[in-house]
Amino acid sequence: MANRISTHRSEEDARNAGILIYVNGQIVPRERAVVSVYDSGFLLGDGVWEGLRLHDGTWAFLDEHMDRLFAAARAIDLDIGMSRDALVAALQATAAANDMRDAAHARLMVTRGVKTHPFQHPSLSRQGPSIVIIIEHSRPSLPRPVRLATVPHVRGLPMSQDPKLNSHSKLNCILACIAAQKAGADEALMLDVHGFVNTTNSCNFFIVRKGEVWTSTGDYCMNGITRAKVIDLCRENGIPVFERNFSLFDTYSADEAFLTGTFGAQTPVSEIDGRPVGDGTMGPVTARIRQLYKELIARECGA
Repeated sequence: MANRISTHRSEEDARNAGILIYVNGQIVPRERAVVSVYDSGFLLGDGVWEGLRLHDGTWAFLDEHMDRLFAAARAIDLDIGMSRDALVAALQATAAANDMRDAAHARLMVTRGVKTHPFQHPSLSRQGPSIVIIIEHSRPSLPRPVRLATVPHVRGLPMSQDPKLNSHSKLNCILACIAAQKAGADEALMLDVHGFVNTTNSCNFFIVRKGEVWTSTGDYCMNGITRAKVIDLCRENGIPVFERNFSLFDTYSADEAFLTGTFGAQTPVSEIDGRPVGDGTMGPVTARIRQLYKELIARECGA
């Protein structure tokens, strides 16, 4: 299909060609923002990261993002080497250096650092960690709802690669996305190890059936911050919401479907495996949740 899109599609912004990037304590021009070919992240995908949105000079849900980053680093036995306050200060300094206050997206990355030899053992990472913060001017730009295709790839079991880890090792999700695009869709719908509907390759997944909002149990998907906020908003505003197992059978007859993520907030889905979802446009429940989320952002960020 010629006109595929991504849930992370954004408006083109010429200012991004000249952004300044934080690399290990220095804020440097984009063309000088480099890490070693011996870096653990480059060699092995050994690291964790967070994506954050800047609204009206405030990073949305900053505490939750920092909690998740430090928990992930602890889970993989990675010493970030900076206090939480120092890391937030680096994030703020990078935004200030770029004169950014709104409609910006940050990717904050921490790897185990530079290795002495290009092999796997963590003890070979003797310089580091490596910390990089990229912030771009970024407004989501989706010309239409996304189309999904179910793929054979599943999110891993906790004892192999815990799906709650926002790690640099994303090959499984990349392969899922490629499979979906080969099938003519935009992104992949991934099942869990038991065959229940789980997540997409880049976002958390929800359906709406007869006014009820369903999402997975959360056992095999990223512990999404936007996902949690949507569940809370539903509970606070009288929208029935359930974290439960459900199958493709349930999904194909859904009235609405949408994705959640830090970048796109709530992204409507028009088609799953060639089957239309509702009338192919954003449904009323999704629209209401999107409005409630905008109001939450306004309260959170003081807009």
